[in-house]
Amino acid sequence: MLNLHNYPAIMFPENFIWGSATAAHQIEGDDIHSINWRDQTMYPERFPDHSGKACDSYRLYREDVELLKTLGHQAYRFSIPWSRIEPEEGKFCQEAVDHYVDLLRRLKEAGIHPFVTLSHGSDPAWFWDKGGFADRSALHYFERYIDFIVPILEKDVDFWMTINEINIMERPGCDPFELRKNYMICHAKAFRIIRKYSKKPVGAPHAVTAVVPKDPHFEGDKAFAAMEDWIFNGFFYHALRTGELVFPHYQAETFPEMKDSFDFWAINYYTRKEVSSRTKDGGAPLLTCEQLKLIDKEFYMSSFWPEGLYNELQRLKDKPVYITENGCCCADDRWRMVKLCEDLSAIRDAMDSGVDIRGYLHWSLMDNYEWVSFIPRFGMVHVDFKTFQRTPKPSAWMYREIIEHHGFTPELIAKYLPELPKFELFR
Repeated sequence: MLNLHNYPAIMFPENFIWGSATAAHQIEGDDIHSINWRDQTMYPERFPDHSGKACDSYRLYREDVELLKTLGHQAYRFSIPWSRIEPEEGKFCQEAVDHYVDLLRRLKEAGIHPFVTLSHGSDPAWFWDKGGFADRSALHYFERYIDFIVPILEKDVDFWMTINEINIMERPGCDPFELRKNYMICHAKAFRIIRKYSKKPVGAPHAVTAVVPKDPHFEGDKAFAAMEDWIFNGFFYHALRTGELVFPHYQAETFPEMKDSFDFWAINYYTRKEVSSRTKDGGAPLLTCEQLKLIDKEFYMSSFWPEGLYNELQRLKDKPVYITENGCCCADDRWRMVKLCEDLSAIRDAMDSGVDIRGYLHWSLMDNYEWVSFIPRFGMVHVDFKTFQRTPKPSAWMYREIIEHHGFTPELIAKYLPELPKFELFR
């Protein structure tokens, strides 16, 4: 961890866009027609917690828009759950459509730029009964959904995002390459459909993981890290730039419609992955900084490495960039502020090096359901999951001042972090 008290003032352009991000399944509640809901119900042993009401945001969305205004956010990334729009095959729900039309209208009236994700973990269960994204013959259902919802929402959407984190999508029993390939095909088709109705920019959020070798001097670890980096990062970049899908141990395939099917890089960055060629599964012992006790269980979000964000951004100088997720899972909110400042510093350095970064969306606006559990807390706003009361944490007010002043100064850091948190390690 860097000593934030030694930081200089770090400022951003006045037209830089600041905001936060969420996903429907994680905050709305009662996503009863989604594959995730059914998986939680059928396989409770895999899910310590059931999503249930989540943050009850489907009911409380008006309050959440007011919260965004109060906290000074200029943009809000959220997702349209396909499972609500088309809960049964071929039957579109007008009540759900009207709900998201109203949400968009309220955001625009509040002066908040909507970043809309069309698929973020809320696929209908019926779609996967037909093979889902693992079956090429089922992909036309996704196209139909996109063709239905985009023209309805187009007027009030400022940024489109197709499918969240294609590069890390997995499902039990599915071939990893075929699944990624089909997701990429769907992204390209969604891009073309959006273009029929909208001139607004389109991206595909990418889960960037900075892959590092356990031993940077050992050729085996370096080679293994390079392979992992290609699987999770390079494969995706190359496919969008060229239309060519190149995956280890598979014959390369080319889809011309995939080339340049995006207007901006949408980057989700949290942490790094250390790999070793000396272990069967490629895993490596945790680094000291990855043993931080940020919550009451070991969790993937424990490594602070702003250098990884800077390095990854160097690969993306050909298009505008928006940071569409970035945050910290922690019980002590001070860690969230530390990571925020460290990563914003890395972003500012990347901008100075020539990367065209135009906005930052913090994950997450509020504590939510982290796919299997409520224990990991990423929100700048605390949520009581019994009463659903929202309470901004100190990081939310710090972030508001960063937005207001287009950056942060030593004085702002001293105001919110008079004492830096101490490392507590798992033993």
